[in-house]
Amino acid sequence: MNVFGNCVTSREHLRSLYHEPSALVRNKKQPRINDRNRAFLANATFCLLATTDAEGRADVSPRGGPPGFVRVLDDRHLVIPDLSGNNLLDSLGNIAERASVGLLVLIPGLDETLRINGQATLSIDPSILSLWQGQLRTPKVAIGIAIDEIFGHCAKAFRRGGVWDHPAWIDPIANGVADVCEVYAESFGGAITPLELRTAMEHNYAQELADERES
Repeated sequence: MNVFGNCVTSREHLRSLYHEPSALVRNKKQPRINDRNRAFLANATFCLLATTDAEGRADVSPRGGPPGFVRVLDDRHLVIPDLSGNNLLDSLGNIAERASVGLLVLIPGLDETLRINGQATLSIDPSILSLWQGQLRTPKVAIGIAIDEIFGHCAKAFRRGGVWDHPAWIDPIANGVADVCEVYAESFGGAITPLELRTAMEHNYAQELADERES
């Protein structure tokens, strides 16, 4: 049984439900990084990377770093350092199988974002890995992206969600959102308490983030 009820099954059906995009919207997608994009990337500290595996199963992972951690090589290519994570290698493994990726780049406090779609590769070239010298420890791998299209995305979603609007933020605990450590502790069958797990995680966060910085 289809729990979602009546569904759209073709691009033609989908288009019939919406107005045509304006010429401004259609023309905003470009194949190259311009000066405005370059300035945005130079100040961005966070992005979300979307990948798919060989079977088409999707994954999205967060990436963060100091301003400009997404390095621009030229007007068609950029690279992102792979910093410490959970070592599941979901994104990297997917890229090794299927190159197509999507990137949503953010500057905290700014509602407009930058979207990039392209073809990714995993670089271990010393000249690429040294790009963060003086700022971050040398990564094991860098994610290189050859850009298919790059464009700015409007602020409506972030404003609807009040993402940077502090007065609109909820109190997670008061609204029944469990600390992730409670969820993790349950999966360990009581071998560790949520408080013990939180203490260990905070220690690991601090240590690993410190280790990433160039000494």
